[in-house]
Amino acid sequence: MPRLRLALAQVDTVVGDLAANVARARAAVAEAAAAGADLVALPEMCVTGYPVEDLALRPSFVAASRQAVADLARVVAEDGHGDVVVVVGYLDQDVDAAGRDVQRTGLPSLASQNCAAVLHGGEVVARYAKNHLPNSGVFDEQRIFAPGTHGQRVVVRGVDVAVLVCEDLWRDGGVTAQLAEAEHDPGLVLVVNASPYEQGKHRVRYDLCRSRAAETGCTVAYVNLVGGQDELVFDGQSLVVAPDGEVLARAPQFVEHVLVVDLDLPAGATDEGPGRLYDRVVVHADAGPEPQGRLRPVPVEPVEECEEVYRALVLGLRDYARKNGFTDVVLGLSGGIDSALVATLAVDALGAEHVHTVAMPTRYSSEHSLSDAAELAHRQGTRHRVVPVQPMVDAFVDGLGLAGLAEENVQARVRGVVLMGISNSEGQLVLAPGNKSELATGYSTVYGDAVGGFAPIKDVVKTLVWRLARWRNADALSRGEQAPIPESSIDKAPSAELRPGQVDSDSLPDYELLDAVVDGYVVGDLGHADLVARGASEELVDRVVRMVDRAEWKRRQYPPGTKVSAKAFGRDRRLPVTNRWVEPAARD
Repeated sequence: MPRLRLALAQVDTVVGDLAANVARARAAVAEAAAAGADLVALPEMCVTGYPVEDLALRPSFVAASRQAVADLARVVAEDGHGDVVVVVGYLDQDVDAAGRDVQRTGLPSLASQNCAAVLHGGEVVARYAKNHLPNSGVFDEQRIFAPGTHGQRVVVRGVDVAVLVCEDLWRDGGVTAQLAEAEHDPGLVLVVNASPYEQGKHRVRYDLCRSRAAETGCTVAYVNLVGGQDELVFDGQSLVVAPDGEVLARAPQFVEHVLVVDLDLPAGATDEGPGRLYDRVVVHADAGPEPQGRLRPVPVEPVEECEEVYRALVLGLRDYARKNGFTDVVLGLSGGIDSALVATLAVDALGAEHVHTVAMPTRYSSEHSLSDAAELAHRQGTRHRVVPVQPMVDAFVDGLGLAGLAEENVQARVRGVVLMGISNSEGQLVLAPGNKSELATGYSTVYGDAVGGFAPIKDVVKTLVWRLARWRNADALSRGEQAPIPESSIDKAPSAELRPGQVDSDSLPDYELLDAVVDGYVVGDLGHADLVARGASEELVDRVVRMVDRAEWKRRQYPPGTKVSAKAFGRDRRLPVTNRWVEPAARD
């Protein structure tokens, strides 16, 4: 039985930065080659970054991708690694045997494809186009890509390796079903992926790989992208699963990593038989000597939920800032839990010297809010300043004769103007502190606390905000460090402090009750009857559903933020602003 040394290289790419992405891929291949790898797999769309969205419709971008993958093949060979087989994701174009563009009815005029290239000896020796295109949640691939129609196998050290791209593994009755029914089984199913993170997804991926390994009778190797791209975070955690479900290797989450493992796999067939539905290229006809030693790294275990979510948020913020040219961020620090958590995430992502916090008191600001904000800044070493905004608020209130809600909103909007002014003057990225519970119900002020370039906890419900803050403090204490967030910021009743004695519960249901309904209605798309059946009162359901539906226009204007749930506002959930549909039980 041949032994194949496989490397899964999870790398952090940037959409559109093809030269830098090729350089990262080149370095990963060099690292894998130094470890003696025969086969190196890099993630889906590694050369272009992912998701490319409508860049896929630009001929110049497709041409640049094709050239970049050819360049990668060349430089890998120039580095002395031409004998290593490399599988890498990139953007290509559907062409016929004569090299002419293929025109397909119902598809864009440029039939671009989500592809994997096989590199060997300085050349692109094979290509595979993703057969199944996802079109739900954050994915919109059927609009911009043409599907592939054939499979691709590559023979490496005598092992038949079937190459798949992401959704090809996820789709029931698709490519994996064909593999299971094929006359000759592959020895390895190799899948290149750009699978976004969400809470608990590592369990879903493992279950998927285990199921497909059993279905095909093959070892499944799953390499995943890592890093932040706009709202999405890719968590890596590449893994290899045996046909019996055993995890043979697993990489860590949220970091670049080259996972190298030796696999004893069945030899490939020499006679393919007629009528096969895949192409086959032999790149290592002679298995040659086996790799020295035996590499079988201990699989890295997934971290617990709060740490996993927290690390995803840190990576999402860090990469959004870095990839968009920001070294520093600024945010309003109110002394409450939301801004405290956002500040802590920013310090962990960028370093305290790059985090600027601003307290902006009015006559309604409590002394404990100012002291809690100052204490957090002291504990974490942020660049903190106090900008009293009451004189600015008075100018608007007196000049326009405002009162009530209009006066409250002016306070939030003046604070927004201050933060944007600092940003324009000093060049920091403004962070919006709103959480998912607030966004769901419209509990925010447009052009006020909603201003900013990025919203780190936009997809984190309030109850999870508290859990994350407590986890971060406990984690610090376990290492003998000071807790970064003052306990009083966690324990106090949440309040916008825009009028005397104001607390969130004046306007919102208890957060435990609210978040349960938000989860069911927003994430689960449940109707009124189903929400009541889950234990919520009819009155609560009616109230929350109305608030969520009426706030769509506000959410359209909110900054992007890291997705961590199964369904985030924005890319995941697209509803009309002008909408008169009412859940049936709420019509009376």
